[in-house]
Amino acid sequence: MKLERIELREIELPLKWPFETSFGRTTRRRIMIVRVFDESSAFGYGECTAGEEPFYNHETIDTAWTIIVNHVGPILAAARIHKADEVNEALARIRGNRMAKGAVEAAIWDLEARLAETPLWKHIGGTREEIGCGVSIGLQSSTDVLLEKVTREVEAGYQRIKIKIKPAQDLRLVAAIRSRFPEIRLSVDANSAYSLADVDLFKEFDQFKLMMIEQPLAPGDLLDHAKLQREIDTPICLDESILTTADARQAHEIGSCKIINIKLGRAGGHHEARSIQAFSARRDIPVWCGGMLESGVGRAHNIAMSTLEGFTLPGDVSASSRYWEEDIIDPPVTVSARGTITPPTGPGIGYEVNESRVESLVKRREDVRL
Repeated sequence: MKLERIELREIELPLKWPFETSFGRTTRRRIMIVRVFDESSAFGYGECTAGEEPFYNHETIDTAWTIIVNHVGPILAAARIHKADEVNEALARIRGNRMAKGAVEAAIWDLEARLAETPLWKHIGGTREEIGCGVSIGLQSSTDVLLEKVTREVEAGYQRIKIKIKPAQDLRLVAAIRSRFPEIRLSVDANSAYSLADVDLFKEFDQFKLMMIEQPLAPGDLLDHAKLQREIDTPICLDESILTTADARQAHEIGSCKIINIKLGRAGGHHEARSIQAFSARRDIPVWCGGMLESGVGRAHNIAMSTLEGFTLPGDVSASSRYWEEDIIDPPVTVSARGTITPPTGPGIGYEVNESRVESLVKRREDVRL
């Protein structure tokens, strides 16, 4: 494999319904689609999961674009890498900016799998021939609307329901869902909206037998998460806090969490995501795949990652139709009535990117020669 160029394209996709969390409301997604070519004109796809604003983390689609053009491209050109597994080390000089690096790294993994005529999920070491799927439901205008959405997803067969919470929109929502659905797998995601001063509130969650409370406190605060976990029975799951295997190790050593959410972009690509799940599997820490309102390209990469052995809990890899009127891949991602996805059998990500649709949505583009 000899890389030739990186193609960046920004598209804009309107969500079918607004998605609201503790840090904002999203109605449209600006998405960077990355395509990496080798000298034979073969190519692979990646997607940058950075948001429009620096609220989930410090990266945005605009900062990622700059980093790829000015730094990722030149470093890869000088490194002359020949294998996808070499990309992570080659780009290690760039501090942070993991979503920018991960978008390019994912595209190179897809390219390599296509050249090997192998499904990406098998190429990265996946073994699961079926993955369990959950859904993430944003904050809603009322409890009744939330219950309607939860009911719809339960009836669709999803194996886990996750709802977003924030102060004043938390316990009563969980109580309402538990009253109607006493047995479903249920979790909540705070996106760092609380502090250790809310420990009494979190103790009240114990009565609802949640699978987990995801990222209740600040992203970098492993110490306070450890203090909170000692005070409550409900497992804490860390998301924003876990960027690397070192983060996972430190969180485990001080007892900050019992579950880890791995997001491909936040980890910086398949190399580090595999390392985090391998570390977790050796210590019996369940992991699952989190979502970032991806298009079909990012969703396909998430499916591949979710086949790794450590992904024992249903992730946020749900159907394309939950988010988009029309996705950019053929066929769109679908979920069975049992709440599962069967990984595709085709080479690479296993889905065809609808290039004519992508081109119709392009807002800007740039090529980086390698």
